[in-house]
Amino acid sequence: MKDLFAEVLGKPFGIVLYQLLDATQFTIYLSLIAFLGGGAIAMIVTAARVAPGRFLSGLSTAYTWLFQSVPLLMLLFLLGLGVPHLFSLRIDPWTAAGVALTLYTSAYLAEVWCGAIFAVPGSQHEGGKALGLTLFQIMILIILPQAVRLAIAPTIGFMVQIIKGTSLAYIIGFHDLMTVGKRWANSPVPGTQPFVIYPLMAIIYFSLCFPLSVWSRRLEKRLGSASSKSGGNVAA
Repeated sequence: MKDLFAEVLGKPFGIVLYQLLDATQFTIYLSLIAFLGGGAIAMIVTAARVAPGRFLSGLSTAYTWLFQSVPLLMLLFLLGLGVPHLFSLRIDPWTAAGVALTLYTSAYLAEVWCGAIFAVPGSQHEGGKALGLTLFQIMILIILPQAVRLAIAPTIGFMVQIIKGTSLAYIIGFHDLMTVGKRWANSPVPGTQPFVIYPLMAIIYFSLCFPLSVWSRRLEKRLGSASSKSGGNVAA
């Protein structure tokens, strides 16, 4: 495949483009790991946040504040360089980048999902109590279906931030689009100057992020109009 790119597009541009596209798969893999892993942790944090009792709620709030306050770059440094040096551990870049982005993602998704739950009007909860439903039934049957509708668009929109956040993982040696691009931009090979390489990288990142942004905006409009219609029907 590399030879085909080189033959069609010429050297070194064809080889550069092939390697950039090949490295993009690792950017996508890391983004998926962060989103799925962060989403799983965020579900636990969100459940603790809305659970009765101050201890779990306070613990989940502290978790969210901690990983929202620490920059992603600092998390990558700590897990990829700091922890291995301090504790004489060998942590490969995949593990360090995956854990750092997962923690970062979990905090923000938990905040989004908690906000969606708290955005459901309190009258919904009171109506469920009037029907004799338990707190668990109210949450499952009444609150969560409405909260999910509110959270879908910002959740998909945050995937854009995850993809862009993976570009920082090169500092700990993670092999992805940014790493390969910087390597070519710093090489002495004619035709691989930064003003050639970085626009190519920007186009690739744009092609990954733009569809998600459009999808998020369309969902926000669609779900927003659906919510307004359902609200009008209830008021009627």
